[in-house]
Amino acid sequence: MVANPGEGMTLLKYLLPTRGLLGLRNAMLTATRGTAIVDSVFDSYRPWAGDLETREKGSLLAFENGVVTPHGVTGAQDRGQLFVPPRVDVYENMIIGIHQRPGDLKVNVCKVKALTNMRSATKGIVEGISPPIEMSLDACVEYIMDDECVEVTPTEVRMTKVPGWKRAK
Repeated sequence: MVANPGEGMTLLKYLLPTRGLLGLRNAMLTATRGTAIVDSVFDSYRPWAGDLETREKGSLLAFENGVVTPHGVTGAQDRGQLFVPPRVDVYENMIIGIHQRPGDLKVNVCKVKALTNMRSATKGIVEGISPPIEMSLDACVEYIMDDECVEVTPTEVRMTKVPGWKRAK
């Protein structure tokens, strides 16, 4: 680490595995409020350096196949931040958001609000839907864990849980 106070810059040099670069750019830009410049150069091949730190939070998974409804999103957004807006097709075990706690949680974002003839005192209260987090291919690759994969189609980038899959060591 070399500080250059005259220019207001600090130069950091690290030797880390390429897999350690996933997510580093976004973390640096967030920490420096967008003023960091990240550059990488290949140094050499080295033996396995061990596991890297992973995310602490789990994923929200779709409970069933179907179309996301506004009522389902309203219930699910209490459990964490969502990646999917209403009126999008989802399938069972598709990753649809970030759980606010460790561990994965299946949520039913396809449930339909029951229609009744009863009126209630809270009828005028409008439930708000938070905008979903937009996930690019890079963001998806940064997000996934060992038992998850990224699906890329011509129109969408999705993430899913792969049950029973473990990385060989």
